[in-house]
Amino acid sequence: MTTTLLPKPTSSIPDRAIYERRESGVRSYARSMPRQFNKAQDVWMHDTQGGRYLDFLSGCSTLNYGHNHPVLKTALMDYIANDGVTHGLDLHTDAKEAFLETLEEVILQPRGLDYRAMFTGPTGTNAVEAAIKLARKITGRELVIAFTNGFHGMTLGALACTGNAAKRGGAGVPLNHVAHEPYDGYHGPDVDTAELLERRLSDPSSGLDAPAAILVETVQGEGGLNAASPAWLRKIAEIAKRHGALLIVDDIQAGVGRTGNFFSFEGMGFTPDIVTLAKSLSGMGLPFALTLFRPELDQWSPGEHNGTFRGNNHAFVTATAALRHFWSNDAFQQDIARRGALLERRLDAMAAEHGLSTRGRGMMRGIDVGSGEIAGTITAACFAQGLIIETSGAHDEIVKVLAPLVIDDAVLSAGLDILEEAVRSALTVTYGVAAE
Repeated sequence: MTTTLLPKPTSSIPDRAIYERRESGVRSYARSMPRQFNKAQDVWMHDTQGGRYLDFLSGCSTLNYGHNHPVLKTALMDYIANDGVTHGLDLHTDAKEAFLETLEEVILQPRGLDYRAMFTGPTGTNAVEAAIKLARKITGRELVIAFTNGFHGMTLGALACTGNAAKRGGAGVPLNHVAHEPYDGYHGPDVDTAELLERRLSDPSSGLDAPAAILVETVQGEGGLNAASPAWLRKIAEIAKRHGALLIVDDIQAGVGRTGNFFSFEGMGFTPDIVTLAKSLSGMGLPFALTLFRPELDQWSPGEHNGTFRGNNHAFVTATAALRHFWSNDAFQQDIARRGALLERRLDAMAAEHGLSTRGRGMMRGIDVGSGEIAGTITAACFAQGLIIETSGAHDEIVKVLAPLVIDDAVLSAGLDILEEAVRSALTVTYGVAAE
């Protein structure tokens, strides 16, 4: 393997005194990756000591097109050089017009979708808050049905829809008006949890109120890369319609190409009433979130829901450039499909070697190593070799690969070689100790 395909990590930890002195202890990633990063390009991050790291985290799927993609960077630099509007609240601007026209022309119309676009606050949780607020407004109901292991954000409404107890515990107040029903496969392959939901909603004595919305991820990003089947998702869509609820698909992590298509639900035989997007929507890591919904649901009064940074024109510029560059034809989707198949083969082989299983879909995949302790050992070993990778799941037991979608096949393989060796080493030590 040529050295240009390999990471080159540094071994010493830089001075972290300012962080220890001034930054909140809530920080997390920096604890397991203690380096001072100062440059990023394509699939690589560089530290102040000259180290180079291969990024299999991609800002939790915020950097699907890699770091500082030249097409997006040029579009932004040109816009800034011409004194383009930076912040516009919800005023009409050239940047917003170009984004909406591109969204319509490149994404919505070719897919036969007719959605209004609502610019919310800057992050995914803002898009979810808008979605559930709109569903409650439209239906006059309070209850939202979410699913076990779901993750939808850290503000109170979205957090109420999130399953993780540790995240929920930070709220400090009761998180009400949400029912957490079992996701596809939660009770094993022989239990149809969609049928269980239908039975509960159809039984006037079940104790489950009529819902305003059913909120679902097609692949659960933080909850363990559980991927719902198209058949199950179609049943959930039918249940929502039958019971007068709006179907919300949270595509914040699974969308924008991560699972293969622009939207993760494409080709599955149903159309959500509401879709939330964020993360890689801007393409450059710039804050940008969007709530899409059917035109007849656009019943907001002016200013009824807003956010100071709903007019991030720099994000509009890079998002427009990304949509035109990557999504004007199907070449990029074909690349994702090929890389996703490569990733699937490699992870399946690792799992088979150790009697484990894999999770996910497309370029959103991981390997279940059985415990958070083992997964932490693996990710630490990877980082020592210059591979940035993290975990997922209720117990952090899934080693999760979120490599940039633009990664070269050979570089992807080199990173997976590092992961494979780390998995083999961790499991050999673990099982060897257990055998003694």
